[in-house]
Amino acid sequence: MNIKHTFPLNIFRAYDIRGKLSNLTPTIIRSIAHALAFQYKKYGQHQIVIGYDARLTSPTYADILQHILEKQGFEVINIGCCSSPMMYYIARDFGGNGIMVTASHNPKSDNGIKWILKGEPPSPEVIQEVGLFAQNIPIKVDYQIRDETITHQVIPHYCLQYQQSLLDDIQLARPLKVVLDGLHGSAGRCAKVVLEKLGCDVIALRCDANGHFPDHAPDPSHAEHLRRLQQLIIEHQADIGIALDGDGDRVVLLDENATIISPDRLLSLFAQMCLENHPQKEIVFDVKCSQMVANTVQQLGGQAKMIRTGSSFLRTYLMQSNGAAVFGGEYAGHYVFNDGRGFGYDDGLYAALRVMEYLTHSSSANLSALLKQYPERCCTEDTYISTHDINPLSVLNEIETLSQDLGAQLSKIDGVRLDFNDGFGIIRASNTGEYFTVRFDADHPDRLVEIRDKFVSMLQTRYPQIAQELAQA
Repeated sequence: MNIKHTFPLNIFRAYDIRGKLSNLTPTIIRSIAHALAFQYKKYGQHQIVIGYDARLTSPTYADILQHILEKQGFEVINIGCCSSPMMYYIARDFGGNGIMVTASHNPKSDNGIKWILKGEPPSPEVIQEVGLFAQNIPIKVDYQIRDETITHQVIPHYCLQYQQSLLDDIQLARPLKVVLDGLHGSAGRCAKVVLEKLGCDVIALRCDANGHFPDHAPDPSHAEHLRRLQQLIIEHQADIGIALDGDGDRVVLLDENATIISPDRLLSLFAQMCLENHPQKEIVFDVKCSQMVANTVQQLGGQAKMIRTGSSFLRTYLMQSNGAAVFGGEYAGHYVFNDGRGFGYDDGLYAALRVMEYLTHSSSANLSALLKQYPERCCTEDTYISTHDINPLSVLNEIETLSQDLGAQLSKIDGVRLDFNDGFGIIRASNTGEYFTVRFDADHPDRLVEIRDKFVSMLQTRYPQIAQELAQA
C-alpha cells in the first residue's frame, strides 16, 4: 500500500542533505537510498562505501542505505563508525564512490548524508535531482527498519588503512604534547591513535563517540565549546590543542598559550607552507575570510582566489584546477591540500598534522612564534541570525541597493560582502539551516563596530528583527 506524503525538499541543500530528524525519518532515508542508487547506476558504478558518524540514528540509517543499495545490485562496503575523511580515503579503492551518514557539526536533533561519486562531491544541481527523484518514490506503509538497536561499530581493518596513510605522509622532527578534543564525534578515537603512533604525548578529551553529545553540538568553531580544551592545554603545558568537529572534516587549532588560532591566521600559514615548495601557485579561500589571507598570498608571490562558501565547492575547484591550485581553505575550518601530499579532501586531523610537522622542522620555539607574523584580526565569529521566515534574497537585495553610497567594494560571489579599506562585513544565506551567517572584520575594534552598524542601519527600516539580532553579533 502506498500513501501520499509531504516530502521535505528543504533538506536537500547546496552541498549535502541535512535536516531535523523529524524531516529526515527512516522512510525518507529509504527514498533517498533509491534516488542515490539511480544516480550511481546512471554513472555505471557498482561499488559503494558507506560510513557513519556518532549520532544515535546514524548506524540504523546506514543499514537502511546498505539494505536498499544491495537489493539494487550494488556491492556495499560498510566501514562502520568513522570520520568523513576516513570514508573518503577508503572510497578511493572502490571507484571513489562513498556515502557518509552525518550532520557534521549540527546539533544531535539533526542528521544528514554526504556522498561522493567517482571521487567528486555532487553539485547543488545534482543534489536537487536526488531530492526530486526521492520525492517520487512511493512510500510503503508496511516498510520496517530491520533492526532498531543497531550499535556503532568500529572496523579495525579500515581504520588501520586510513591511519597508515597518515603515518606514511607525516614526518615529525620531534614528538609534541597534544591535547585532543574529539567533541564526542566520530573522529576522536582514530585521531588519538595516529598521534600516539607518531610518538606524541596525547591528552584525550571527549574522544569517545557519543551521539548524545552531552555538552553541546560537536562544533569547535564556537569559543565557548573549547573552554575545557583550553584549561587542559595550560594544565599540561601542551604544545598544541586540536579540536575536531562531529565528522572530523573540520579542525580548530590552539597554540601553547591556549589561544584559539583564527582561520585567517591558519590559512595564511598554510599558504606560506605550500607556496614555499610550489611558488606562484594558486591559494583558494572562501568569501568569509579576511583580506589578510589574500594579502598574504600575494606577498608570498602566489595567486589569491576567492570562491563561494562550501567544502564541496572547494574540493571541486581544486580537483578541476589541474594542479594550479595547491591549497584551499574555508573560514569554517575546512582545509584541503592539493600540493602532491594529502588526498584532495578536507581532513581536520591531516591539517593539524601538517602544522605540527611544519612546526617541528622550523626554527620557531612554539606555535605562537610560528604564527607571530600573522597577527590576530579584530573580528567576530560566524554568527547565525534567523531568517524570521523572510526570503533571504530580499534581505540581500536590500543591502546591495543601500550599500551603493558607502564607498565599499561589493562582492556577490556568495551573499553580499562589502570590503572597506580597513575591514569587511558579509551576510549570506546558510546552506545548512534556516538562518543567515554574518561576519565582520576590521583593523581596529571600533572600526569593526562601525562596519557592523552600517549593516544594521541598512536593515533597520524594512527588517527590524534581523537588524536587532545583527546589532548583537
